[in-house]
Amino acid sequence: MSLPVFWSDEAKETFDALFWFILNQFGEKSARKFLKQTNKAISIIKFQPEIFEAISSNRFRKGRITNQTSIFYEIQDNQIHLLFFWDNRQEPFILY
Repeated sequence: MSLPVFWSDEAKETFDALFWFILNQFGEKSARKFLKQTNKAISIIKFQPEIFEAISSNRFRKGRITNQTSIFYEIQDNQIHLLFFWDNRQEPFILY
């Protein structure tokens, strides 16, 4: 069973920022690859939402898209809420 996925405004903004950074720094081929990997990760989350690492008392989850990027999400009422995307080269992010 596939769960519906909802993007927060922050997820949209952080995805766009990462996509444009990759496009500008590494080119169209890398940006397309990032988009494909993101879609694959979201598809996995839709069908197996608990597959990725639980953090912050199991409320949130962190999924790896690439070695450099992750997606943070939560499962609520049989729905997936994408919270934000993260460049893993930044300072560590802590969810409380």
